[in-house]
Amino acid sequence: MSDSFDPTPDDRFTFGLWTVGNPGADPFGPRVRPSISPTEIVAGLAKVGAYGVNLHDNDLVPFGASAAERDRIVADFKQACEDHGLAVPMATTNLFSHPVFRDGAFTSSNPKVRAYAIQKVMRSIETGIELGAKINVFWGGREGLETDAAKDTRDAIKWYRECLDFLCAWTKDQGWEQKFALEAKPNEPRSEIFLPTTGHMLHFIETLEHSEMCGVNPETAHENMPGLSMVHAVAQAMEVDKLFHIDLNAQKIGRYDQDLRFGSEDVKGAFFLVRLLEGTGGYAPYTGPLHFDSHAYRTEDIDGVWDFARGSMRTYKILAAKAKVFDADPEVQQLLAATHADPDGVAGLMNSYSGSNAAAISDMAHDPEAMAAVGHRYERLDQIAMEHLLGVR
Repeated sequence: MSDSFDPTPDDRFTFGLWTVGNPGADPFGPRVRPSISPTEIVAGLAKVGAYGVNLHDNDLVPFGASAAERDRIVADFKQACEDHGLAVPMATTNLFSHPVFRDGAFTSSNPKVRAYAIQKVMRSIETGIELGAKINVFWGGREGLETDAAKDTRDAIKWYRECLDFLCAWTKDQGWEQKFALEAKPNEPRSEIFLPTTGHMLHFIETLEHSEMCGVNPETAHENMPGLSMVHAVAQAMEVDKLFHIDLNAQKIGRYDQDLRFGSEDVKGAFFLVRLLEGTGGYAPYTGPLHFDSHAYRTEDIDGVWDFARGSMRTYKILAAKAKVFDADPEVQQLLAATHADPDGVAGLMNSYSGSNAAAISDMAHDPEAMAAVGHRYERLDQIAMEHLLGVR
């Protein structure tokens, strides 16, 4: 049975090879599912209506593969994507699994390790270019420390900047139009990870030599792990045109990085995130890939993996439909218009500074007690949102 919530390639949904390919292993138990080859993943994603597939370099090409083996694997994968009509919008580099990165990649105290990390990213970008990727995500999983005795954080940030500046300049030197999306995470696997939130990343980007080609890749779980708001992180990125990519999943606050199916936890948070991305509240929508960086429960077999993939996409589309109806609700529009009302034109005085605007604000008569007595009806707005989510409105 199909309905309007079944995904299609027009929805721009993507998954990583590491997501549907996750075999269900965890620190306390081995894998529970057989491996799915990259070409099988491509076929499966096309079947469930995805738009594209993303990859770490070593998801596709095993670490240490020969040049000939690498070329064969990439060619077979590219052909599979063409055969099944899947795009490869994003590529990323695994700078965290191999023991060489145990003290970091771009922030390793060893300059040879930093040079190796740059070289590995260069090869990864080349693979991405060959497959058509326009976005490169950087997750610094090992960019951190366990003790501040190890290094001065100022040195680490400087090394981080040098590596990104080098890679931006090298990419430009090749004549490639690429975007770099930096992904934050507060902890795990390191005790402390540098630049732990999207806000940290946005500031860091402004210090880069080629900040124009760098943005962020916020992830729901990474923002929610410490109790932060993914909605606010994404809004901040969108407000400065730096949302280059996004990782959608779900997370219980205060837990390890769970990478749960999108919308399976904090449905209201997922609703407001989708509303933001879809632009139903009035701003321009996000038009990039909608990537699900998550995986099926360890309880699942291969069929359950595809249930997980379908469910991720369907939940997004259901929430998008509800967001559209919520923002078209006459009572919502009336309440928002009332709370944003500006009958005296005060907002215009603050749009830009001028001597006359400053004088007008300085001379303005205010009645704080009267303003403080006005309720904002946010309880009602939130309840309306809940009723739309619960399907009774």
